[in-house]
Amino acid sequence: MKYFYGKSVLLTGGSSGIGRVTASLLAQAGFTVYSASRNPDAGTTVDFAMSDNAPTPSGTIIPVKLDVRDADAIAITIDELLSKADIGIVIHCAGVGIATPAEDYKTDAIENLMDTNLFGVMKVNSRVLPHFRKRGGGLCIIVSSVASLFPIPFQSHYCASKSALDSYASTLRMEVSDYNIKVSLVLPGDTNTGFTSARKYEIEEDSPYYDVCLKAVKKMENDELSGKPAHSVSSVILKICKRNNPPQRVIVGLDYKLLAFMKKLLSERLISYILKRMYMGGK
Repeated sequence: MKYFYGKSVLLTGGSSGIGRVTASLLAQAGFTVYSASRNPDAGTTVDFAMSDNAPTPSGTIIPVKLDVRDADAIAITIDELLSKADIGIVIHCAGVGIATPAEDYKTDAIENLMDTNLFGVMKVNSRVLPHFRKRGGGLCIIVSSVASLFPIPFQSHYCASKSALDSYASTLRMEVSDYNIKVSLVLPGDTNTGFTSARKYEIEEDSPYYDVCLKAVKKMENDELSGKPAHSVSSVILKICKRNNPPQRVIVGLDYKLLAFMKKLLSERLISYILKRMYMGGK
């Protein structure tokens, strides 16, 4: 395997879900993964040595304590990390979800979501990209969601954060291309991870939306729990890391690629009608 961007990777959201599996998969492929999260695993390193039964390059996972919402902590932690390691790949996996009506503004919950899903990516990149320019290139992988393409009832704030990442990545790609910096956006669909159980319901029982919100989100969560394993997304991320000319956007799964194609053929009114019937029922 060729390591076009070197072997050192900074990955956020590494303590659970897609981030945790991705860190493990990359380490088994020979990368040194600095796995950042608010609550990293105990211990200092996890080594993946050669195995007689399944020979793989040796790699390492090094837990890093980092809150992507905290700009000051990001500056201190990443600058210290970059003084020790020649990071060539940054992978953004940190993310949170909430369930709430679009008309409500639960200040703490929504700002926490945006700080984690969107602003956290921007804050981390603001420290990593200058390093990429100095080293002559790098790779930025942003894990988004097919929710950036399809509006889901009572997920408006989450969908907005992922749609914003799409525009951000597209613009960033143009700006950094002259510095040999590549940007890839990964869009998973329903994926079976701990993300489902971690989702917080930000809705009062006396809300006029309460019953239909619970129904819609329950449908979505059932789809997630019966969805693809995290490894299906992580394997896509690993393939991107192996490519000198990585794809700009990857939708994970043939079924979701087909849905994205159908979206181009159908009217927005029809798509909204179908999605509403799927999640909310009624007319």
